[in-house]
Amino acid sequence: MINKVGQIMLYVNNQDQSRDFFTEKLGFQVIDEVVIEEIGMRSIEVAPANGAGSSIVLHNKEFVAKFSPGLNLGTPSLLFFSDDLDRLYADLKNKNVKVGDLVEMPTGGRVFNFADDEENYFAVMEKK
Repeated sequence: MINKVGQIMLYVNNQDQSRDFFTEKLGFQVIDEVVIEEIGMRSIEVAPANGAGSSIVLHNKEFVAKFSPGLNLGTPSLLFFSDDLDRLYADLKNKNVKVGDLVEMPTGGRVFNFADDEENYFAVMEKK
């Protein structure tokens, strides 16, 4: 039985730029970085600074495509939670992150989406 989501794999074109986006714009921290020089593999694990939730592992899309040609390299649909959505929304806008409108959900709660530097879109929902 699965009891926890461990890591989310995110395939990106520029690992350093993606790492910087998650750490500088979203306040994540780098948990681990693995480099296997013999095969040219590198991965960077980032997670919310408060240690809550799963982590995201940034993999080089070109490397993964070469070594796992059948793998779906599309961006997963990720939904993050925030207990202070208004502050996060304002903070991301001040950091020149592309954000969508704050939307009231029919089921209750509010949500907005944002894009990273590679135009991958993610969503954030208010959850207190």
